[in-house]
Amino acid sequence: MSLKRLTFYLDFISPYAYLAFERLPLALEGISHAVSYQPVLFASMLKAHGNLGPAELKPKREWTYRHVSWLAQAQGTPIVMPATHPFNPLALLRLSLACSHDGQPKRWVCETVFRHVWAEGGDPNDPQRLADLTQRLQPVLDPAGEQVKQRLKAASEQAIAAGVFGVPTLASEGRLFWGLDALPMLRDHLQGGAWFQGSDWDDAANLPVGVQRT
Repeated sequence: MSLKRLTFYLDFISPYAYLAFERLPLALEGISHAVSYQPVLFASMLKAHGNLGPAELKPKREWTYRHVSWLAQAQGTPIVMPATHPFNPLALLRLSLACSHDGQPKRWVCETVFRHVWAEGGDPNDPQRLADLTQRLQPVLDPAGEQVKQRLKAASEQAIAAGVFGVPTLASEGRLFWGLDALPMLRDHLQGGAWFQGSDWDDAANLPVGVQRT
């Protein structure tokens, strides 16, 4: 099987992105692959599409936290809810991007930031915790510098232009797979599953809209 190249779009604010990140090695087991990790600002996608985030709707917010807690124990991933959620993820996104010269941090960097948020508890933006995290990661660029800020803005805009509307999203061969529950579908695609050889993927985009809200 030839090497499969994937892009993982993520924002550390998303517990589903954390769970998918931790689950990804199992989903790709036995498949020759290379993954590029691309931090993006989820809020910019919500704004672009006129959506509210899951944590902005009270019943959905409560369900989301129950769901991710159950999912974490079901897949064997440690999770400790942060002190508050949602929170502003900009400092963490910029820090991760500042850890590479090409704007795509290594898996270890993303893992360290994800676990800072979702496995250690506490306030993700607590100044001392952020200082300790920065010391661990040893960024090669200034996380607060204009270069890094523009890098995050450009990456988010490029993701939106490519059709990314949420996180986690994995891109492979021009196709986008959104959400933790899309990992089995992604694996089938990478293994050349029969469903992907037919017209179903494209047909889904051509279903007529029957009614629209005004």
